[in-house]
Amino acid sequence: MSSVTPSPSEEGVRLQKAMAAAGVASRRVSEQMIQEGRVEVNGSIVTELGTRIDPLTDQVAVDGVAVQLDPGKRYVMLNKPVGVVSSLADERGRPDLTRFTSQFEERLFNVGRLDAETSGLLILTNDGELAHVLAHPSFGVAKTYIAKVEGRVTPQTLTKLTKGIELDDGPIAADRARLLDHDARGRSIVEVTLHSGRNRIVRRMLDAVGHPVVELVRRSFGPLHLGTLKAGGMRELTKVEVGELLSLSRAGTNEE
Repeated sequence: MSSVTPSPSEEGVRLQKAMAAAGVASRRVSEQMIQEGRVEVNGSIVTELGTRIDPLTDQVAVDGVAVQLDPGKRYVMLNKPVGVVSSLADERGRPDLTRFTSQFEERLFNVGRLDAETSGLLILTNDGELAHVLAHPSFGVAKTYIAKVEGRVTPQTLTKLTKGIELDDGPIAADRARLLDHDARGRSIVEVTLHSGRNRIVRRMLDAVGHPVVELVRRSFGPLHLGTLKAGGMRELTKVEVGELLSLSRAGTNEE
């Protein structure tokens, strides 16, 4: 967190101007927000309209949600297709993420990874600090997966997943696990939510309880949801989504 103390000096940019430039609201509405005590700078509520900040170093939040003041930062949601590796250069020549990142002027990279056989939500950004915090194993952002697995999953199996099982690299437990459906071929559709970022963790957990994965898709990452975005599709995150991600990232940074 920046140690800069906001002040009504002549240095920096007026807070309401920075908020308007970031698309929070018009300058007049931003002034109202400041006067109402809804705006924080570096963790402290600011009500002085003369406050000036440095948009590149100071952290601003409105109603507890972080604001991205740097217009050079980009945040994109990708529904990664099956067969694409989560890399910008694959030594084996497999399809990688450059087919998506090359569509942007900025140099984007992925937050965390999905294995080649898994599809679903992947964040592409040029915000290195956010990417580092959200992908760091100790931070453990919640992720939800939908898995089609072999066999009929029972309530007892779901309980095993949430109570915890032992894998080669240590114990693991899902935050939530529920059965969504069975199909005519005797397979089950299961939803699994967990915080772990360990490699192929969902596949290994389901395999360990006797239900090998046939298909796997990540539907959510923290506050973000895939929605109706089709495989291979991309979209810019909304300002609200960016704010929620930044709030998560800043909370993680402050806990380190």
